[in-house]
Amino acid sequence: MNFSNSKVLIRVDFNVPLDGANKITDDTRIEAAIPTLKQLLEKNNALIIMSHLGRPQKKKNEDGSINVKKFTLQHVVSRLATLLGTPVHFATDTVGEDATQKADALQAGEVLLLENTRFHSEEAAGDEAFAKQLAKMGDVYVNDAFGTAHRAHASTATIAQFFPKDKKAFGLLMKRELENAEKVVKNPSRPFTAIVGGAKVSDKIMLIKQLLEKVDNIIIGGGMAYTFMKAKGGTIGTSLVELDKIVLANELVELAKEKDVNLYLPEDSIIADSFNKEANTKTNNSDAIEEGWMGLDIGEKARNEFASVIESSKTILWNGPMGVFEMEPFAGGTRAVAHAVAFATSQGAFSLIGGGDSVAAINQSGLEEQVSFISTGGGAMLEYLEGKELPGVAGITKE
Repeated sequence: MNFSNSKVLIRVDFNVPLDGANKITDDTRIEAAIPTLKQLLEKNNALIIMSHLGRPQKKKNEDGSINVKKFTLQHVVSRLATLLGTPVHFATDTVGEDATQKADALQAGEVLLLENTRFHSEEAAGDEAFAKQLAKMGDVYVNDAFGTAHRAHASTATIAQFFPKDKKAFGLLMKRELENAEKVVKNPSRPFTAIVGGAKVSDKIMLIKQLLEKVDNIIIGGGMAYTFMKAKGGTIGTSLVELDKIVLANELVELAKEKDVNLYLPEDSIIADSFNKEANTKTNNSDAIEEGWMGLDIGEKARNEFASVIESSKTILWNGPMGVFEMEPFAGGTRAVAHAVAFATSQGAFSLIGGGDSVAAINQSGLEEQVSFISTGGGAMLEYLEGKELPGVAGITKE
């Protein structure tokens, strides 16, 4: 990224959460891009920034029009300007007259943010003509949007073909994401423990299969654990279960044995008589839950066992919560895992929090500064760990 005196077209991920008044509630993704933007500005470049925000094509107004008021990137301009310490110009379109004129007029040291790339259906389609229109605005292209690197979109992948090898690069965030993922994928210190949670086995099949080739221990929690419990012949009451994944769950258990991987399921669960925070609760063995009750968190025995495994590990990957952590009565298991990961890190382990709900969980626990690396890309990190090629990465690295 040694560009200077150039117009740099840079793809970032400013897909930030907004409240009802369209105010940013978490600016982590904007902050993550600042080091790259500042480095480029220090080298006397002009920056033309591209990003998406939400899914405007899927959430149109009743008349079928784009909901500009809700999904405009105008919402991030003031926060970006504050974090960068410099004014930010805004184009009211992505590739139209306003964007083109403002990009042409941009001087070294200035910043222009283009309107939401996903206002155009061509973005998600990876359309070449649309990508070429974007490419014409810049001399060089930088991709610093790891969060969308798994999407073969026009601004994240297709666009790269319009720049020669020496005129395209990864940003600093993308570099850090890939380097930290590599530590887990290529060269883990052992014991290597993966913690996989979340609701469904079907969402994490490929991840679990890949991990069974690499890890020493795999801990399974969250709703998906009950599909495994059912597969082993347990009774799980009205807990979440994927009946069509019972055979697969058994296959994964057998594969773990074959690969000499320790597979841990929660011995006990916090169970409830309904899915809400006011429900009656009690602790129960995870494989003997009576009808009318459902497992919504891991119990004390599971927390202690999982913590013991995690705290003796040298490499830790965590993807997915242990329970319905957004409801306080069922957040304890996820918090216990977060504290165990932080403790292991303090003892010299490398810990990667693999995006999505795990990031929210570690932030809620106030432990974000006590783990090695928190990924900004849930889906992208998941696909990278599954061994898939990321289009946003391939666009830069391939000849």
